[in-house]
Amino acid sequence: MNSKPVYTRDWLPAPGCLQDRVILVTGAANGIGKAVVKDMAAFGATTILLDRDVPGLEQTYDEIVAAGHPEPAIYPMDLLGAAPDDYTQLARTLEDEFRQLDGLVHNAAQLAALVPFANFDHELWFQTLQTNLNAPYLMTVACLGLLNASEDASIVFTSDAVGRHGKAYWGAYAVSKAGLEAFMQVLADELEVNTKIRANSIDPGPVRSTLRRTAYPAENSNTLNEPESVTRPFLYLAGPDSRGITGQQFTLSQML
Repeated sequence: MNSKPVYTRDWLPAPGCLQDRVILVTGAANGIGKAVVKDMAAFGATTILLDRDVPGLEQTYDEIVAAGHPEPAIYPMDLLGAAPDDYTQLARTLEDEFRQLDGLVHNAAQLAALVPFANFDHELWFQTLQTNLNAPYLMTVACLGLLNASEDASIVFTSDAVGRHGKAYWGAYAVSKAGLEAFMQVLADELEVNTKIRANSIDPGPVRSTLRRTAYPAENSNTLNEPESVTRPFLYLAGPDSRGITGQQFTLSQML
């Protein structure tokens, strides 16, 4: 693995830098996922929009098409209820339609509740780990063959500060994000030698989103970054300029 991330604050994506790349983004119906997928399409990527919010997916699709970018594909999927066979079917569909996958951005997440472990609901624990950790694992493993067919594949995990240093009351969400970080590092180490697949994580910091409002309902959202303002590092990690960078934990506030 590289000893440290290589990125400069003045980095800008070159026009068409994601041309001919097929990139799947989870949680693409709103928030960071929607902003990321729209920017990736603007730089030439054929994007696959995955979310359980079908109206949100359709709106994202319409905005990309209206902007004149490559036509995306919609793949409705509820990560909470999806079984291993559903991910196998996803991979088969992608293979039939695209033959390969050049990027996979794991962005969808569930916050659950901010309560002490002593009061944490067991079912909510399982649901949160299913969405935030099990789903990225199952999807990644199912798509490894497609990613391996790419000449330059990238897996990006959207992380969180509490997944790198736990804080009281963040419960299953923090544990799931910590597990996601470990999964990313093990995966990067396994894939570094014999494949062209790289894997990294990004902590986007405080961003105006539904998840953030749930965690901090009294917060003044006007002080937060808009999702559209934090997409550039995602483009960097999904594109050719980050070749050779793998197994790294990026903190977006240090990159902008």
